[in-house]
Amino acid sequence: MRGLRANLPARAVRTALAAALVLLPGLAAGGVEVRPGASGRKVITNENEVQRARRLAPYLVAPSSEDLLALIERHALDRGLDPRLVRAVVQVESGYNPAAVSNKGAMGLMQLMPETAADLDVTSPFEPDENLRGGTEYLSGLLERFGGDATLALAAYNAGPGAVTRYGGVPPYPETVAYVRNVFALWQGGAAPAAPSGYGTALRPAFGPAPGAPLPPARPVVWRTGGARAHLTNVDR
Repeated sequence: MRGLRANLPARAVRTALAAALVLLPGLAAGGVEVRPGASGRKVITNENEVQRARRLAPYLVAPSSEDLLALIERHALDRGLDPRLVRAVVQVESGYNPAAVSNKGAMGLMQLMPETAADLDVTSPFEPDENLRGGTEYLSGLLERFGGDATLALAAYNAGPGAVTRYGGVPPYPETVAYVRNVFALWQGGAAPAAPSGYGTALRPAFGPAPGAPLPPARPVVWRTGGARAHLTNVDR
């Protein structure tokens, strides 16, 4: 997003700011930041992780089949996982399509790679029950490996545990960053889920504030000039 020229008339600057506030409701009430988008372009946003989660919460859709929903619930609980987390992973991975195949060869509802499926003794990866059994076992193992840190476990599910270990955190891959963000947004939407016994640390994510946590106070949005450009910002830098 190109900055406005600093030598624009003051009236033009004020008009542009007013237009921005109309086009982006609530801009002055939230924190503004610039993020790299999936396409490489910069995206300006005033939405933090909690707000994003609440906005996307309605999009955690139920599978078209009650039998599939029951399978997800059963395998999630068998592995001590929150069923909403597993539903979010399935939705982001395959859109609940048991026949899904990625361009890298990942298969089925939870998009198991062939070598992962073999390690988990999943011989029919397109069969929902077997795929969910293997996928939840794999996700549970990643949570254990990374000390219950759901952020790292999800990053490892997408990019591989070796990449997470190598970078000492979420790898700086746009796809992985977006994947973790989207799964968390679907999983954490609305109120925090109740924690039945046996769920363990999978219900205590480490990616952003906990659901329902108080939002940080808003910071003022100002026009700051620097060099030949003016910028809309609420960040001190």
